[in-house]
Amino acid sequence: MDFADRLLKCSDCGTEFVFTAGEQLFFFDKQFKNDPKRCKLCKAKRADMGKASGANAASALPLSRTETRTQCSACGIETTVPFKPTQGRPVLCRQCFQLKRVPSAVAAVATMDSPAGQIAVAAEALAAANFGEVMPMHGDAAPAESSAATVEMIAEAMGEPGGAPGAELVAAEVADA
Repeated sequence: MDFADRLLKCSDCGTEFVFTAGEQLFFFDKQFKNDPKRCKLCKAKRADMGKASGANAASALPLSRTETRTQCSACGIETTVPFKPTQGRPVLCRQCFQLKRVPSAVAAVATMDSPAGQIAVAAEALAAANFGEVMPMHGDAAPAESSAATVEMIAEAMGEPGGAPGAELVAAEVADA
């Protein structure tokens, strides 16, 4: 689609301004439906309308922040909060909010990536997988394995080449227990 410069009339000051081919291409790409109504000077004036001139231009804009006076749910002192409280939810003053927030963060950091924390998580997952039965940790021999090994060691000590007769049966029964 070819674009050519067009002359438009400003709705504020009434002067004519050029709507360039590049601006038209931009409007087309952004799928803007309407042509601009104001010249660049009036557009800049309109944008600066809420700002004061000088160094305090940023602070001159009005801030519409809701400040609500209420009582802290934890300690009972009167405080202001920057939101409108909803019914049924506790409202905390700054000190109570900080106290509530810090301990949970400290606990999370303390267990984060620590070996003890990782072992505890792994043990809980293993216990849940074994229906609550606590399994021995690394370095501990499982009771069934140690009993079966003991039976085999006794059979070898007695000089039985293949183990004592029935040692496999005893080891299997101990493993099933």
